[in-house]
Amino acid sequence: MNIVPHIQKGARYTLGARIENKFLDLLEVSYAAYFTDKEAKGQKISEAIFILDILKFFVSVAWEGKLLSHKQFEDVAKKLEEIGKMLGGWKKSLENPQKKNRTL
Repeated sequence: MNIVPHIQKGARYTLGARIENKFLDLLEVSYAAYFTDKEAKGQKISEAIFILDILKFFVSVAWEGKLLSHKQFEDVAKKLEEIGKMLGGWKKSLENPQKKNRTL
């Protein structure tokens, strides 16, 4: 979220605000998924993945529009990719409860 203040003033309150709001939406849905009962957890995680995809799209639009530097885009893209891996793993663990990540 520290990239939004660095976006040009003209786009800060449009695309920058959308990016900031999507980050907050992602946090909210992830938090809700954590505390949701098992039956509805998969739906919440899918919703979080969808929000993450939209967020990636908005960040790439900001980069292509030269509103973000290459370094800023790279840093954010790496973090978003890691979040995607976490959410994907969480969803996969719900779909296959018999398979655990650990082998003993």
